[in-house]
Amino acid sequence: MNQRSKLLIIDDEEIVLDSCTQILAGGDIQIVTASNGTLGLQLLKEFIPDLVFVDLKMPGISGLEVLEGIHDFDPNMVAIVITGYATVTSAVEAMKKGAYDFLPKPFTPDELRLIARRGLEKRRLILETVTLRKEKEMLREQFAAIVSHELKAPLGAVQQNLFVLVDELSNQLTDEQKNRFERMQTGIGDLIKMILTWLRALSVDVNKIQETFQPTSIASVVSKAVETVQTHATRKDIEIVPSIAEPLKPVNGDEGTLVETLVNLLNNAVKFSRSGSQIHLNVEEDENDVLISVIDSGIGISKEDLPYIFNDFYSGKSGQAVEKGSGIGLAITRRIVEAHHGAISVESEPGKGSTFTIRLPALKVPEHA
Repeated sequence: MNQRSKLLIIDDEEIVLDSCTQILAGGDIQIVTASNGTLGLQLLKEFIPDLVFVDLKMPGISGLEVLEGIHDFDPNMVAIVITGYATVTSAVEAMKKGAYDFLPKPFTPDELRLIARRGLEKRRLILETVTLRKEKEMLREQFAAIVSHELKAPLGAVQQNLFVLVDELSNQLTDEQKNRFERMQTGIGDLIKMILTWLRALSVDVNKIQETFQPTSIASVVSKAVETVQTHATRKDIEIVPSIAEPLKPVNGDEGTLVETLVNLLNNAVKFSRSGSQIHLNVEEDENDVLISVIDSGIGISKEDLPYIFNDFYSGKSGQAVEKGSGIGLAITRRIVEAHHGAISVESEPGKGSTFTIRLPALKVPEHA
C-alpha cells in the first residue's frame, strides 16, 4: 500500500488555505495548514511534510525566513512559494533560499494541481536518490568486509606459510623450485596489494577527512607529492616540472589526503607518458580559488573513456598498451577533492596528452592594517 503524501500550506489568508485544501484534497494527499510562519515551522517538525507551499508576504516571520527554516530542518524537503507580489527579484531570492518553484496569485485549480504534482514527484525522486545512496554505502561497507575478511586474511595466511616453508626447505630446494616459490610469493603479494588498494578506495570517509582540516600550504603539498613520485618518474626518464605562482593563499584542508590526490595524478601522468618527456605541475590563484594542473603529453584519453574515468574501478577501454591500474586512483582523488569543497576536471585528446585540473577554495587571508 502506497504511503499518503503529506502537504503543508502556510499562508496568512484563510481563503487561500481553504481553497487550496479543497482543490488538493482527496486521493493520497494529507493536508495540514498554518496561518503564519511560526506555526508553519512548528508543524513542519511535527508533520514532516513532503511538500510545503509558503506565502512570501506574511505578518511576523516572512516567507523567506520560513524557507530558511525549511532548508535548515531538511535540505531535501520541497518548498513552493505562492504570492500575490511576484517579481523577478523575489523569485530569485526565494530560489536562493531553497524554493523549488514559484506560483503567483491568482492561480487556477489546474495550475495548483500541476505544480503540486510536480513538487511531489520531485520529492519522490529525491527520496529515491537518498535511498539509493544509502544502499550504495551499505553495499560498499559489505564489500569492504568481504574483501577484508574473505580475501585478504586467507591470502595473508598463505603468504606467511610460504615464507616459512621456503625457509624450512631452503637447503633442499632446487633453483627451479625456489623460482616457483618466488613467483607464487610475488603473485600473492600482488593480490594483497590490490586488495589493500580496493580497501583504500572503499574506506575514504569524507567526514573523517574534514575533521582534520586546517590552513594548508599547497606549495608543501606539491613538494611532498613530487618527492613521492620522483623515483617512478626517474625510472622512466620523465621530468616533473613544478611551477607555483607566488604569493599563494593556503586552503582549508588535510595535507595528507591532498598529497595523495596529487600523487595519484602524477603517477598516472608518468604511467601514460613517453620516456624522455616532461610533466608540468602548475599552481596558481584564480579569483577565490587555487588551481592545480597536472599536464602531460602522453597517450591521452579517448572520448569514450572521458565521462567515466572518475568512476570506481574504471580502467578504460581504449585498448592502448600501457601499465594496467586498479581503476580506483581517480575515484579516490575525486572524493578527496570534493571533501575539500573543490572540483576536478580533465581535458584530453588521444595522442596529445591530458590536463587534470583541481580547483580548491582559497582561504581568505585577513588584511593587516
